[in-house]
Amino acid sequence: MRLDRWFKRRYPGLALSHLAKICRKGEVRVDGKRVETSTRLEEGQKVRVPPLKIEAPAAPAVKRADPKDALALADMTLFEDKDLLVLNKPYGLATQGGSGQTRHIDGMLESLAKGDTRPVLVHRLDRDTSGVLLVAKNRRMAADLGEIFRSRQAKKVYWALVEGVPKPSQGRISLYLAKGAGMEKSRGGARDLEKMRVAKHGEADAQHSLTYYAIVDKVAPRCAWLSMKPLTGRTHQLRAHAEAIGHPIFGDPKYGHRAEDEVRRRDPLRAVPEGLERKLHLLARRLVLPHPRGGTLDVTAPLPDHMQQSWDLFGFDVKRHDPIEDAPDA
Repeated sequence: MRLDRWFKRRYPGLALSHLAKICRKGEVRVDGKRVETSTRLEEGQKVRVPPLKIEAPAAPAVKRADPKDALALADMTLFEDKDLLVLNKPYGLATQGGSGQTRHIDGMLESLAKGDTRPVLVHRLDRDTSGVLLVAKNRRMAADLGEIFRSRQAKKVYWALVEGVPKPSQGRISLYLAKGAGMEKSRGGARDLEKMRVAKHGEADAQHSLTYYAIVDKVAPRCAWLSMKPLTGRTHQLRAHAEAIGHPIFGDPKYGHRAEDEVRRRDPLRAVPEGLERKLHLLARRLVLPHPRGGTLDVTAPLPDHMQQSWDLFGFDVKRHDPIEDAPDA
C-alpha cells in the first residue's frame, strides 16, 4: 500500500498537500528513513507519525469546479488521449497545494472530473519551473505511469540558463543530497528555504542523485544554455547540482541570487545582463516514455516567455542540436 493511502485511511481529515510537505521535510519516517508520499509500505515496517494538522470534517456540500479552470487546462494541453493528459505548466503556478497556495494544478484538475473518476498527477514540478507535466485520467493509468517512473523508463530533459560556462562542456554530476538548514534570515524576517545541500555518503538522510549535462550554446564568459538529464528525482536536484558545480541557474532565489550579485560586483564583464527577468530559467523541456497502451509518448514544451526573451537576447536557436541526446539513460 502507498504511504499516502495508508495515511488517508487512518487520518481522513489529513490534507494530502500537508502530507506531501511533512514528507519533504523529513518529518515522516519509515523504519527511520525519509520517504515520499508514493513510497510503498511493506508488512512489518514502522511508520513514524509526527503531529498532524487534521481538518475538521467539511459540512456536506457539493464541491463546485470552476469552469475557467477547464479552459485554462485546455490552453496548457500539449497532448491528450483517453488515458492521459500532458500539460505545459506555466511559470509561477504550483503543482500541488501548500502553505499559501490557493490555486494549483492539482486543484484545477477537479474541473475535469467525471463522476468518481478524477485526473491524477503522475509527478510534480517546482512552482517556478515551467514545462512538461504528466497527468493520468484514471487510477489505473496513474499506477501504470507511476511504475514507469519508478523503474526509470521515463526520459526527462530540462533546459536551463546558468551563470558562467561550465567546464567540461559535457559531464556527469553524481552527489549525495540532504535537507539543509530550514530557515534563513532576510530583510523581511525569517523565511523557509527547504533547501538541499551536498552531503556525504552514509550521512543521515543523504540520497544519491545523478544528472548528465551538456552545453548547447554559450555567451562566454557570462552564461550558458545547459541541457540536463536527471536520472534520479530528488527535491531541487537540478538547481542544487547547478549550484554545486559553481554555475547556478539564473533567477534562482534559493540557489543562485547571491552568487549572481557577487559576480556582478566583482567582475561586471562576467555577469549576466541586468535586463533579463529575474525569474527561474528552468524548463522541463521534454518527456519520453513507453505509453502503457502501446507505442512511445514523446512530448516537448516550448520556452516560457521570460526564457524566450533571454534566448532571443543571446541569439540562441531552439533548433540547435541538443548534445544531451547522446548521454546515457542509466
